[in-house]
Amino acid sequence: MEARYPGTCPACGGAVFPGDTIVRASAKDPWVHEGCRTTAATTPPAKAGARTSKAGRSRLQRDAMSEPTGAVEVFTDGACKGNPGPGGWAWARDEHTWDSGHEAASTNQRMEIRAAYEAVKAHPGPLVVVSDSTYVVNCFRDEWWKGWRRRGWVNAAKKPVANRDLWEPFVDLVAERLDGGEPIAFRWVKGHSGDRMNDLVDRLAVEASHRAG
Repeated sequence: MEARYPGTCPACGGAVFPGDTIVRASAKDPWVHEGCRTTAATTPPAKAGARTSKAGRSRLQRDAMSEPTGAVEVFTDGACKGNPGPGGWAWARDEHTWDSGHEAASTNQRMEIRAAYEAVKAHPGPLVVVSDSTYVVNCFRDEWWKGWRRRGWVNAAKKPVANRDLWEPFVDLVAERLDGGEPIAFRWVKGHSGDRMNDLVDRLAVEASHRAG
């Protein structure tokens, strides 16, 4: 299901944003990120930012993706007036180079995915996509997409992957680019933390959502 309120994933210590897909193994288990279900079943809950041994460290402490030298850096964000509701997405390289769009009936999660997808489409060559969506970043950092493809677009909870209509072409594009020797990395940034570019794309995405309705 999709999270309705912000919170913290007890399995990885990372943020849970409204619209993120969350799952649990049973009624007695906590809600965790979709990709953290296996981790939650085998390790105790991790506090945000907690350091553990290398073998059992939390997902928050995993190594970031290797970023290609000389890559273009583009920030992305999504917004939604209600969840679901009118949504907006945006990417920006700086205050002068950006794009945005909207969707009449959407969710926060869809707009986060769409923003990153549009950024990749618009930028050939080595690229670093910076997003405050753990769902987007972890999909590629932790290679969830390979499992989705292998299982026929069924997630770890044995349910259809949410927003497949966006994820499938996005994943296909990234895989094609990687196969062609165009390195792409995804980096997480904490939202609403004073990062100038994250604040910019947040504002652009919100403005776009207002145009949707």
